Amino acid sequence: MSDVIIGLEVHVQLNKLKTKLFCSCPLNYHDSEPNTHVCPVCLGLPGAMPVVNKEAVKAAIKVALALNAEVQPVTIFDRKNYFYPDLPKGFQISQYDKPLALGGYVTIETEEGEKKITLKRIHMEEDPGKLVYKGSITTAKYCLIDYNRSGAPLLEIVTEPVMNSPKEARLFLNKLRMILEYLDVFDGNLEGAMRVDANVSIRGGGRVEIKNISSFKGVERALTYEIARQRNLIRMGRKVERETRHYDEVNNITVSLRSKEEEQDYRYFPEPDLPPLEVAPAWVEALRAELPELPHARYHRFQEAYGLNAY
Repeated sequence: MSDVIIGLEVHVQLNKLKTKLFCSCPLNYHDSEPNTHVCPVCLGLPGAMPVVNKEAVKAAIKVALALNAEVQPVTIFDRKNYFYPDLPKGFQISQYDKPLALGGYVTIETEEGEKKITLKRIHMEEDPGKLVYKGSITTAKYCLIDYNRSGAPLLEIVTEPVMNSPKEARLFLNKLRMILEYLDVFDGNLEGAMRVDANVSIRGGGRVEIKNISSFKGVERALTYEIARQRNLIRMGRKVERETRHYDEVNNITVSLRSKEEEQDYRYFPEPDLPPLEVAPAWVEALRAELPELPHARYHRFQEAYGLNAY
């Protein structure tokens, strides 16, 4: 599949923390009644002021270091403007021009040997609320909204488009989950803990984004279906349009949602209620010293120290 180009945007919830990213609402909402872990800040009520959760920043820096990324000395929160029912403010607090970290990589083990999946950036943002469809997204006449998740601390980890098969994408996600769990900032068993937007194109064709895939198996299946769909269009002499699609897990297909947004459509500008965040080098090094031995290092140490084979 050398003509297939895949890049992932992985949204990781830092769900081992006690409170949300910009307020003191508890993060242990998963078994609670809808809309019971909310306050004026995460509901976006007028006059409510966000305050950055220091523990979330520490956890985010640890993840960046573990992924071999370069933590930036100054990071800025921005408003990402778009209207959707799960965003009560009408915008999401995210990062754009000055993200938390740049670069980095994750090494995966493929049948051809080790491969580095390079990263573009890692940034912090708040989670939107949860839309609950009564039926599937294509057949539901209405949906309900639960804001318990609104404001939960998220990391968005963006890869370069360097994967060439659905299997490589799944290997990357498995390795990423393992690293995050070693760091003890993430519980992958919780619902919504890791969600993936997958970008895929056949070389020379338009790029399609598949939004909000909630499982690794789902990512592999969605990409497999989408690659076949694009190949069929090309065989028929039709153009692959640049668009955003949804993965229907029940029917194992992707369905069109909308034309793909450009970055300027979000009208980013600095969040006026949050000052720039300066990250002291000494703080970064202190957090680096707290990192545990990570899976890749342990894998190689066990082989060298105990003479174990790869299996």
